[in-house]
Amino acid sequence: MGLRNIGKTLSADKKEIDTERLCERFQQYGFLKLGEIRCRERVKVAGEIKRMRIKPRSGIPAVEVAISDGTGEVTVIFSGRRNIPGIDHGRCIMIDGVPHRDGAQIVMLNPAYTLLA
Repeated sequence: MGLRNIGKTLSADKKEIDTERLCERFQQYGFLKLGEIRCRERVKVAGEIKRMRIKPRSGIPAVEVAISDGTGEVTVIFSGRRNIPGIDHGRCIMIDGVPHRDGAQIVMLNPAYTLLA
């Protein structure tokens, strides 16, 4: 690490450093970037779990998971569940599903998923 990289790291804020780290981490998988998702088309994307919460939708329990790869963020909703074994903050996950827009955010309902190393 040269002096230029140290100076860049010291002057960058936490969000920039996290974005850069995530972009480098998910580049190896070759999936579509979250920032390039098109709604209503089946996609395979990967990201790191940033937030999780249990939020009932129409009286049915649902787990909401926000994932990010540094280029964008997607909310994944698993209906009828209160928890999902293996899914936890900071874990990497691959999602296969059809996204749609719900207000300002992109959402995937009950997609197939694979936990990544």
